[in-house]
Amino acid sequence: MRVAVAGTFGPIHDGHRALFRKALERGDEGVLVALTSDAFARGKRERPVPDFVDRRERLRAELDALDEWGRDVEIRELHDEHDIASTEPALDALVVSPETAHEIADINAERVRRNLAPMEGFVVPFVRADDGERISSTRLVAGEIDEHGELSAGEAPDEDATPDSPSEG
Repeated sequence: MRVAVAGTFGPIHDGHRALFRKALERGDEGVLVALTSDAFARGKRERPVPDFVDRRERLRAELDALDEWGRDVEIRELHDEHDIASTEPALDALVVSPETAHEIADINAERVRRNLAPMEGFVVPFVRADDGERISSTRLVAGEIDEHGELSAGEAPDEDATPDSPSEG
């Protein structure tokens, strides 16, 4: 099965690693990683995003470290939301998070319109930080958590706080 996964992946965290592991595990005929272009990545975000070249290098290193199967991995630049997934005939499956799972139906409708086979979807659950919230690059960049979801100093929940007595500072 040839599997795709897509994203900005900057900075990389354990939630991304879960997506990569699933793609590598299932991608016995290859893995295609669609990495957002600088324009696409920055166009919809207010937070800083590392340059494409830096993200691609870090992504390659992460994939190499996680790939215990020796998969053929291709990284392609993604210029719009469904560009590669809806047009690449050789794809069999798409690995997504719960946040983007709803897009599989739209992608498959576009694939069918183009006389391409629909793809199977693998939804990887969110990876949670120590506070129970999902790990995200936005939280990582904001300094709330590290790449593994550990709370940053000053972000730890106040165990003494109750709903009637808000915690201080």
